[in-house]
Amino acid sequence: MLRAVLAAAVAAVAAAWLASCSKAEDEFSDEPCLFIFDNSVHQDATLATAMSPMSPGVFCHISETNRSGAATFVFRNNQGLSSEKRANAKDQQQSRRLGRRNGIIVGYGNGDITTPEFYAYDAQCPVCYSGTGLVDRSLSIDSRGVATCGNCHRTYDLNNGGYIMAGGQADGTTNKLTRYHASTTGEFGVLAVTN
Repeated sequence: MLRAVLAAAVAAVAAAWLASCSKAEDEFSDEPCLFIFDNSVHQDATLATAMSPMSPGVFCHISETNRSGAATFVFRNNQGLSSEKRANAKDQQQSRRLGRRNGIIVGYGNGDITTPEFYAYDAQCPVCYSGTGLVDRSLSIDSRGVATCGNCHRTYDLNNGGYIMAGGQADGTTNKLTRYHASTTGEFGVLAVTN
C-alpha cells in the first residue's frame, strides 16, 4: 500500500514538473537571439535605466549600426533617453544576433513591484511577422511600457509578458510578443539575452 502511495506521489510530482517545464518552454521563443553586453565596461546610462530592478517599467530598445566602419550599439529607452556605444575589441570577438531583425527590448516589468521580472522581447511585431514573414514591422515603445506596431497598430504590454492589449489576435497567430531568455547583474553589470 505504501509503495502504491509513493508511486502515485512521485508520478504526481513528475507530471507537475513536466507541465511547468512545458509552460516555461512556451513562454520563450526558440528563435536565435544572442546579445551579451558588459555595462561595467561601457557605462551606458540609457541601458542602465532598464537594467535596474528599482526602476520597473523602464524599457530600452537595443539595436546595432555601423558608424565610420565600426559596430555601434544604439540604446533608446521609453523615458526619452538615447545613447550610442562603440563596440570594443571584446564585443567584436563575440557572436551576436539581436532578434529577428536587429532589435530587442529589455527591462523590468512593473506588474509586480515587490519582485519585478526582467523581460527581453523581439522588437518586431509577431502578428505581422507570422502573417507575412516580413521582418520590417518594428515596434515603438512609450513611457507607459506599451509597444505599438506602426503597421497593424496592435499594442503590447511590456510590463506583463508582452501580451496584446489592443488590436486583437489574428487567426492562428500568437497573442504576445516574442520573448527571449534574459538576465542582468545590475545597472552597470552584464546583460545577457540568449536563446
